[in-house]
Amino acid sequence: MSDWGPVFVAVVLFILLTPGLLIQIPGRSKFVEFGNFQTSGVSILVHSLIYFVLICIFLLAVGVHMYLGGKKKMADWAPVLIGVVLFVLLQPGLLFQLPGHSRPMEFGSMKTNGKAIAVHTLIFFAIYAILILALHVHIYTG
Repeated sequence: MSDWGPVFVAVVLFILLTPGLLIQIPGRSKFVEFGNFQTSGVSILVHSLIYFVLICIFLLAVGVHMYLGGKKKMADWAPVLIGVVLFVLLQPGLLFQLPGHSRPMEFGSMKTNGKAIAVHTLIFFAIYAILILALHVHIYTG
């Protein structure tokens, strides 16, 4: 039984909340900046908190699921926690950026670009899907 709901929600939120793509809170020179392809530790923290709140709402409160089999009844925190950790670790420019601006890979640049966001989104999707769908990682409560 495969639940594609968490994968879909996590990947869409990863794209929409990547600092610098659509919005950056806080920005470098203003509180909110749009499409500046910049990031910072503080904006990654703020966007991670927003990601956490939204993924909790969609997966736990609303219960977005796309099952190919039966249904689960218990609250599963694994998609939320794995999503948040990967969201932080895979932000382009925080730990690494693939591709970089001037090199194939850059470390800690706090900058991003469209190609890097696309590559990091694919990496996020692959790791998240493997952990949730292939390895069936679960953390149940309740």
